[in-house]
Amino acid sequence: MKIYTTLQKGEYHLLHCEDYLFFDKINPDTIVCAVMDGCTMGTDSYFVSTLTGKILRKIIKAKSYADFYMPTATSPSLLLNDIMHQLFNELNIIRNQLQLERNELLTTLLLLVADTKQDKGAILVIGDGVISINGTTTIFDQENKPDYLGYHLSENFDTWWERQQCIPVDALQDISLSTDGITSFINLQPSSETIDPMQFLLVDHARSETDEMLNMKLKNLEHQHGMKSGDDLAVIRLIR
Repeated sequence: MKIYTTLQKGEYHLLHCEDYLFFDKINPDTIVCAVMDGCTMGTDSYFVSTLTGKILRKIIKAKSYADFYMPTATSPSLLLNDIMHQLFNELNIIRNQLQLERNELLTTLLLLVADTKQDKGAILVIGDGVISINGTTTIFDQENKPDYLGYHLSENFDTWWERQQCIPVDALQDISLSTDGITSFINLQPSSETIDPMQFLLVDHARSETDEMLNMKLKNLEHQHGMKSGDDLAVIRLIR
């Protein structure tokens, strides 16, 4: 599958982009992607979203080494559980080492595990965000009270996991993960044409022949339609 990404600071954020994204492969058939959105009302929230991405990179790199020497067949949902369990443990270690407070650990997380050989995947959504699965887009909006990952780091992981809803993906044709910045586009100047930025970025296939598809679409929205995202934006899109 071809992977497209974009990450940009929103018009309403003056100093930092509080979103972050990550993607990598455990093996040629298994892709792991994530987008994170740090809480604006938190403390240095750009830090925890970036930290979460860096920890995921460490976890997936270790899994890729292990898979190289001893390949194992695991369903996307089980692999998603294992990755999250390790992420919980790593975040708790760093929280204790740096004496981080809860308001320094507030980030949303949309995490996808995709197995292109099985043509299946699994998605976990923690907090606000948007997913698009083969043309069907779903918005997760908790009305400015998202269930941040940092709220639960003191809990037993298995107990917490039982309350989560893992979203299955039965066909990997066109899958997108996005932070909620994709719902925040504003008109900076009048335009004679109307366009839906979410549909344009997550469903439309224009410019998919170039690796910079999403960045070019954002430029098109800005310069042709006078639109930019008010909030920070991170998008990962996989197209077969």
